[in-house]
Amino acid sequence: MSAIETAYELAREQYAALGVDTEVALRTLAQVAISLHCWQGDDVGGFERAHTSGLTGGIQATGDYPGKARDADELRADADQALRLVPGRHRFNLHASYAETDGQKVERDQLGPEHFSRWLGWAKDRGLGLDFNPTFFAHPLAADGFTLSNRDSGRRAFWVEHGRACRRIGASFGKALGSPCVTNIWIPDGYKDTPVDRKGPRQRLRLSLDQVLADPIDRAFNLDAVEGKLFGLGVESYTVGSHEFYLAYAVEKKLLLCLDAGHYHPTEFLADKISAVLCSLDQVLLHVSRGVRWDSDHVVILNDELRAIAEEVVRGDYLDRVRLGLDFFDASINRVAAWVIGARSTLKAVLIALLEPRVLMRRAESVRDHTERLAWLEELKNMPFGAVWDMHCQRQSVPLGTHWLDEVKRYEREVLARRS
Repeated sequence: MSAIETAYELAREQYAALGVDTEVALRTLAQVAISLHCWQGDDVGGFERAHTSGLTGGIQATGDYPGKARDADELRADADQALRLVPGRHRFNLHASYAETDGQKVERDQLGPEHFSRWLGWAKDRGLGLDFNPTFFAHPLAADGFTLSNRDSGRRAFWVEHGRACRRIGASFGKALGSPCVTNIWIPDGYKDTPVDRKGPRQRLRLSLDQVLADPIDRAFNLDAVEGKLFGLGVESYTVGSHEFYLAYAVEKKLLLCLDAGHYHPTEFLADKISAVLCSLDQVLLHVSRGVRWDSDHVVILNDELRAIAEEVVRGDYLDRVRLGLDFFDASINRVAAWVIGARSTLKAVLIALLEPRVLMRRAESVRDHTERLAWLEELKNMPFGAVWDMHCQRQSVPLGTHWLDEVKRYEREVLARRS
């Protein structure tokens, strides 16, 4: 028996003493799919050549680590490398600005499934699901800071048609891959300073959303999500698409609500919102991110907030009602490593939650023995979840410990370093 197997058997016995079956936890974890986001691989650049407005809409990627993907083929190769180092079978999340138009100028309101055919073929070959996002930023028609809530009816109509086109693209992914695509709407609209009219932009946004979502699409192919935000760069005082706006809209229209870990006040706890909104919604989309003092999209690590999010999902039996996606971008470190660290950390958090003796803790709480509950929560921090994680990696044929980093460094030497 190998050292990994010996450690796992010892851990299995310890968890069994608490009524936890590690084999059940591992089978469950193997079914958890995380949607890796394309924009970590190229600093939210995309591959449009129709304009060169640069990043706008409160988005800022900092750093200039060597080896950034310069085209879609390189980005797919980088994603392949990352996915080989993450246990399980997962998904990939695309933005509309990552279309491949073969050098032709195709405006965003004219995009179609044909502009993502190579992405679809890549995903099909690898057994991946695809998710999608309209790109309502980094465009001349968003330069004034407003898209779906714009005062100008012509600009508003352009963005409405872009949203409609993206829903059709998402549905084409879901139909071809046999797994529904989550098409998530986020807009950067808002004001840097305090506005006089808060009502008008929100009324226009609601009207625009109604138009975007007017075409009926089978939910077996496409699931619509809307994503709110507290503030961003350039919209510090007023965000049109706030959490409250989208929560009400999602409940009314029976959409998915996207909860982004970086889109709230630093003292707000995303974990607490999950059960609150799932009392009224069928599903939610979670964007797992890490804000440092503001929505700064740091690479996800296994910290208290990530653990709390995973615990809430598992404790509430929400794994089949929550879509997990990553949302961060760091250009100061190896971009492939960022994907791997974020995905593996998220899966570790889910595993820790799956290994909790939920029956024992719920029983203590039900009889108001909060002392026992607190004692369990603290003692669990000493349990050997790492041995169970290593067994998961071994069974999924991915490197254990930091051996995945050896693969990333090899890839950097052989591939990334050759990119000018």
